[in-house]
Amino acid sequence: MIGIWARKIRRIGSSLGITLPKEIADHMRVKEGDTIYAAIEPDGSVRLSVYDPAFDATVKAFGRTRRKYRKTLRELAK
Repeated sequence: MIGIWARKIRRIGSSLGITLPKEIADHMRVKEGDTIYAAIEPDGSVRLSVYDPAFDATVKAFGRTRRKYRKTLRELAK
């Protein structure tokens, strides 16, 4: 573990929120307006990530399409 940061939970409208320290935002390569994902791990810890499950599904779908239409895509690329 590189470091531990403590943050107060704050009310934002009817939700609760926290701020990310600059060091963490820089490490995650996120900026204002980006989306981060929170996952609850089996041990109860929470993992923050820039991983986008929808993008992963898109990449997998493209992989299937690319294999199916390999020859057509090759001709179009000429």
